[in-house]
Amino acid sequence: MPDPAAADDDDALMRAFARGDACAFERLYARHHAALYRFVRRLLGREAGTQGDEVFQDTWLRVVHARERWQPQGATFRTWLFTLAHHRAIDVLRKSGREISTNSSGADDEEREPWQPAAASEAWREWPAAAPSVEDEAFWRSAGQRLLDCLDTLPVAQRSVFLLHHEDGLALDELARSLEVGFETAKSRLRYAMSKLRTCMGAFLPAGQG
Repeated sequence: MPDPAAADDDDALMRAFARGDACAFERLYARHHAALYRFVRRLLGREAGTQGDEVFQDTWLRVVHARERWQPQGATFRTWLFTLAHHRAIDVLRKSGREISTNSSGADDEEREPWQPAAASEAWREWPAAAPSVEDEAFWRSAGQRLLDCLDTLPVAQRSVFLLHHEDGLALDELARSLEVGFETAKSRLRYAMSKLRTCMGAFLPAGQG
């Protein structure tokens, strides 16, 4: 999760870069490039993964081009950076035909309660609930390759909120503002993403394992 103390430093570095300090940009890149690249690749999924480098590079180019007019406007530099990457990734997915719209798949999910496995199932005993909570973060981070496989099965709208919330640590209200959706919509997408991931990943558990 991003260090809150680093946010002010990021803002100062971006302001310095706008004044022509190239070293400030190098520090911003060194601080955020690994997390941004991971986010882009996971958001695009395997089918569009070959375009991850393009989205990653285009995102940093947009930072360079926007340096003189950049303003925090209530969001940290990191949130702004990841939002730029998100929008560019959505453009790539739309052009590829894999995602016509961020609401094109799974939209009906937001009108219903998430599916839950039977309470008596031993395989689900220690799994996090579908409702988001801070305590679940360590579980999802430790899930490894199985989680990556299951992320590819999510609609991009649900994959976006999951990654921004659990990978980048955005609070739901900040996430909703970044994606330009309502708070309840963001919350619903996150709940459904977690429910579907539980369902998908449960298939990897041996019978009777808790």
